[in-house]
Amino acid sequence: MGKLAVCALRAVLVVLLVGSVLVQASMVWALVSGNDPEDGSLPLTPLRVITILGLAAAQAALVCVWRLVTMVRHRTVFSPAAFRYVDVVIGSIVAAALVWFAVTILNAPGQRDDPGVTVIMGGIGLAILGVALIVLVLRMLLAQAVARDAEASQMQAQLDEVI
Repeated sequence: MGKLAVCALRAVLVVLLVGSVLVQASMVWALVSGNDPEDGSLPLTPLRVITILGLAAAQAALVCVWRLVTMVRHRTVFSPAAFRYVDVVIGSIVAAALVWFAVTILNAPGQRDDPGVTVIMGGIGLAILGVALIVLVLRMLLAQAVARDAEASQMQAQLDEVI
């Protein structure tokens, strides 16, 4: 991975992390201070709590992606240590899907006249779960690469002994 690509990715990760923390802090402040301008159209307090949880899941994934990029930069990504970060990313994506389904359920009563919105939101939740499955497949490819790397190292050691 090139130096420019790593720097660009890290810049994006920092912006996303800082932005999500600011949004999360404003949500917490609105909950704690009691300055909740709820007009009755949607229960804002549960939506804020769900948003805070969803942002926490996204932040966990961002931190793990940062660690994986660091491992790529140090050429240690093809090691068993990378699996825990990929597992957290998968768990974060599943958590985000569950949070999205909670928002969909919370929003559904207000969409009785137009249930298509709820169906679309449910489809988005399924798409988020699809991303988790894609990352799971990538994890399996990482596992194969780690196994091949270990096998190649073992073969190189045997070859070094022969020569």
